[in-house]
Amino acid sequence: MRKLLGRALLGALSTIAVSTAGYAATYNLSVDYVTIDTGDMKTKAIGYNGSSPGPTLRLKEGEDAVINVTNNLDETTSIHWHGLILPYQMDGVPGISFTGIEPGETFTYRFPVKQSGTYWFHSHSGFQEPDGAYGSIVIEPEKREPFKFDREYVVVLKDKHPHSGARILRNLKMMPDYYNRNQRTLGDFISDVSENGLGETLSERGDWGSMRMMPTDIEDVQGFVGLINGKSPEQNWTGLFEPNERVRLRFINASAMTYFDVRIPGLEMTVVQADGNNVQPVKVDEFRISVAETYDVIVQPTAEKPYAIMAESMGRSGYAFGSLSPQEGLKAEMPARRMDAPLLTMADMGMDHGSMAGMDHSSMGSGNENGMAGMDHSNMAGMDHSNMAGMDHSQMGMSKDDPFYAAGSGLTPKAANGGKFLSYADLKAQKPLYPERPATREIELRLTGNMERYTWSINGVKYEDAEPIRLKYGERVRFKFVNETMMSHPMHLHGMWSILDTGNGKWDPVKHTININPGMTVYSETEVDEPGQWAFHCHLSYHMASGMFRKVVVEGGPAVAALENGVQ
Repeated sequence: MRKLLGRALLGALSTIAVSTAGYAATYNLSVDYVTIDTGDMKTKAIGYNGSSPGPTLRLKEGEDAVINVTNNLDETTSIHWHGLILPYQMDGVPGISFTGIEPGETFTYRFPVKQSGTYWFHSHSGFQEPDGAYGSIVIEPEKREPFKFDREYVVVLKDKHPHSGARILRNLKMMPDYYNRNQRTLGDFISDVSENGLGETLSERGDWGSMRMMPTDIEDVQGFVGLINGKSPEQNWTGLFEPNERVRLRFINASAMTYFDVRIPGLEMTVVQADGNNVQPVKVDEFRISVAETYDVIVQPTAEKPYAIMAESMGRSGYAFGSLSPQEGLKAEMPARRMDAPLLTMADMGMDHGSMAGMDHSSMGSGNENGMAGMDHSNMAGMDHSNMAGMDHSQMGMSKDDPFYAAGSGLTPKAANGGKFLSYADLKAQKPLYPERPATREIELRLTGNMERYTWSINGVKYEDAEPIRLKYGERVRFKFVNETMMSHPMHLHGMWSILDTGNGKWDPVKHTININPGMTVYSETEVDEPGQWAFHCHLSYHMASGMFRKVVVEGGPAVAALENGVQ
């Protein structure tokens, strides 16, 4: 076992992990005030070991991780190990799994490494994560990978904004379209009249006005610089390759608010892993990565020339860029920026989905969503949900192009070259993680919000006013997500896996973050196999902070031994 020696080295050295199963991998991390320099701007930020992003932690399945975290800030901090299955006291969420790490203190995280794949870590305190407190995790499997590659790179995507997270939320509360730089103009009105006629155009404008929303409300926060591994497009992060090598790219979206559409012009990508879990290989030209998700892809560049890694935001307001190159200093040519900025439609409002038609979206989050507020959706035990497995999603008003988008949605993605765009429907587990069995009960989670007030909630109730979701150890729970808002929401359950219902039965993919698009109903199932208290929330930073968050309490199961370091 090797350790880093001395805190003086923390800002300069990467951490070192032992790769021998059964032994402890020891890391030292400091949480520091740092400066992020994108070339065009310098901002005060928070990072790990003197930089943002922090180091890549390399672990091995079967070993024990020991991570000493020293807080050099003048405020409380924490680290959450996103997607890792571990004892709840080590999950790193202040107020739920522990009290946090006070200034000047060192907290030791200890947990067994039960999985392999690509993950990441970030602060769960205030807005430290959007302000720069994030890093990556690579876990080597005990057994051989089911796919081959010659070299690998972690590719962390980030939306770096010149404003701090706290300032951004203040501005959104004051004026929800504060950062919307793509609002519709008189020219757009004239164009719509020419294409659709005056009556239809006025009617559509009236519908949007009555809902106090705009079809350009796709990205709450624009004006950011896209980063790859902390580097702006001008700074050009570069990964080297030899022609004909198989290169594994571990994509992580560590953004606060931005979904990225990722492509490498001239190279087909083979998706082999989603959220750390192996999937049956899927060849694609482009994929959309939601906030907090990870995708591992393999590419095989054959020519001795640089290739562009292009990640454009879903709303086309910004982008990240880097190069795969046969030699250092050789930058890929910047692909043409896409001009297909999407616009939301009535389908994204749920207006074409039966019982949701005519819903007064302007009142969402006010505590009166069709009588949903205050309902105890966790008390649905006894319902027969066994016939829901493998349900026919084509009967749910879904898009023929992608069944996880509403039919007629303005957000349905298309590849820049007209080729294959990855869908959740393409993901099939390489190997089932759990035996297939019917769910014990269903819990309905309606994703609600009021854009005008900039409040976000679940079932019309914000976190501070909500009762915990109570689960029983050993049961299998089916979650029904109903998105009643015009925004996409990446929902992240801590501590347990989410089995996304794609209609493939035992081959349904296993994820830690599931994106729910506007106007859609999506199902997932969870084997409740980890006792304790967990967080469950939208991973868009300012949605989570504004109320789209729940505590999950798992009752029963093995006694959880008290751990060290004053864990509550």
